[in-house]
Amino acid sequence: MARYIFITGGVVSSLGKGLMAASLAALLQARGYKVRIRKFDPYLNVDPGTMSPYQHGEVYVTDDGAETDLDLGHYERFTGVSARQSDNITSGRVYRDIITKERRGDYLGATVQVIPHVTDAIKQFALDDQDDLDFILCEIGGTVGDIESLPFMEAIRQLRNDLEPLQTLSVHVTLVPYIAAAGELKTKPTQHSVRELASLGIKPDVLLCRAEHPIPDSERRKIANFCNVRMESVIPALDAPSIYSVPLQYHEQGLDAEVLRGFGITDAPEPDLSQWHDVTDRYFNPEGEVTIGVIGKYVGLQDAYKSLNEALVHGGMANRVKVNIKWIDAEIFEGDEEEIIAKLEPLHGILVPGGFGERGSEGKIASVRFARERNVPFFGICLGMQMACVEGARDAGIDAASSTEFGETSEPVVGIITEWMTEEGLQTREDGGDLGGTMRLGAYDAKLGANSHVSRIYGGADEISERHRHRYEVNGAYIKPLEQGGLVFSGMSPDGLLPEIVERPDHPWFVGVQFHPELKSRPFDPHPLFAGFISAALEQSRLV
Repeated sequence: MARYIFITGGVVSSLGKGLMAASLAALLQARGYKVRIRKFDPYLNVDPGTMSPYQHGEVYVTDDGAETDLDLGHYERFTGVSARQSDNITSGRVYRDIITKERRGDYLGATVQVIPHVTDAIKQFALDDQDDLDFILCEIGGTVGDIESLPFMEAIRQLRNDLEPLQTLSVHVTLVPYIAAAGELKTKPTQHSVRELASLGIKPDVLLCRAEHPIPDSERRKIANFCNVRMESVIPALDAPSIYSVPLQYHEQGLDAEVLRGFGITDAPEPDLSQWHDVTDRYFNPEGEVTIGVIGKYVGLQDAYKSLNEALVHGGMANRVKVNIKWIDAEIFEGDEEEIIAKLEPLHGILVPGGFGERGSEGKIASVRFARERNVPFFGICLGMQMACVEGARDAGIDAASSTEFGETSEPVVGIITEWMTEEGLQTREDGGDLGGTMRLGAYDAKLGANSHVSRIYGGADEISERHRHRYEVNGAYIKPLEQGGLVFSGMSPDGLLPEIVERPDHPWFVGVQFHPELKSRPFDPHPLFAGFISAALEQSRLV
């Protein structure tokens, strides 16, 4: 049976829990262990896809169509293990499932309570789908003391009693703030956090202490004495110059060794960290740099484009260049033409990402037009591809071209998809119906055109699988006029009905995709589309 590592966050700060879980999993993997990470989220959303990016950052989508917390992106990028629906659970899903069972009569008229019904459901979630795993890391969202997270805390308290003594371990992430006026680190927040956790019946075995400044041994000893752990179990987690430095930094501080010691494992093989050394070498020792403009509508919160940001960095690693990302609000391009030119001219590549709603759409179309006319490398993702098709239609003489997402139009180049096929069968959606959970979600296959640009990017592949998250599609009725205007539909769904990829053969690098390739990019395996885009931007930088 798998061993369990429960990761909680302190009262003052839960900074770094997701990254810490991903880094620890990567270190255990490097020692040859099979690892999976699960996220317990206390918020009540059943479908995190209904949450605003400004509220909780991006929604991360898995191959099996789960809309999840962005931390699952960290898990995948650091471990290379594809997340599943069963790796993310919210309070909303737990309560929904329990209410459904109660109405169905599964509880035989018993009073439904938080204990045992809610906690049992959470425990079952943790215990399911163990496969032949060595470790399961369970990250508990929120902070100790939050009323929303109390059922999850109670569930892991019970699990630690239910399982064998050396089968569970508790890691607590806390903050050791530096008070500049006093010139000292303060350990009291960590002490209070551990005391709060202990009041819930959970004793931490390892403390991961987030800090801006090195923590002296005297302060680590003080934390150990007051928090009832060994001094070696107080692991400093200092700010790192890159998130890809974190696994190496934690290993140097002894985090993985201390976790294994907590399980009584003394014969673990030494970790093979060669790929992490290669990743950090590529990141810190670039041989050039490019500037990429991301023309979006959520640029005020970069977590809204977390996977996109990382995929661009991965593309830079593949080409051994530094990627400078300029986050530009699409709305500023809906005015003066000179301002558009001034903002876009210094860029070596233009990327228009996914999004929802009309706001900023005309600005995105303007940036597509600039990239097409000036031969600047262009990459459109999801809505970005749709805007490339609308711009292409207008350039081909269809002046009223638009998307039905933005209102009624006489030329619906982009329209809502009301039915599509999945492995489970035909899926349907009503225009104006529920928004949550009604998108085309998860991995879908696409057939690539022979001798197309994207086929070469994918290494000559004639079929690919990529993750989707959208309600609207490019209208197949406009394929012929768009191709007459210079666009080529080089990727289609296997049945030939849904456009997946467009490109312009007469352009140095112009690609639009309906899916989200950023979700499958890894630091040690950059997505080929991002590697190709950055390569084209590098070539553009030499021409400017």
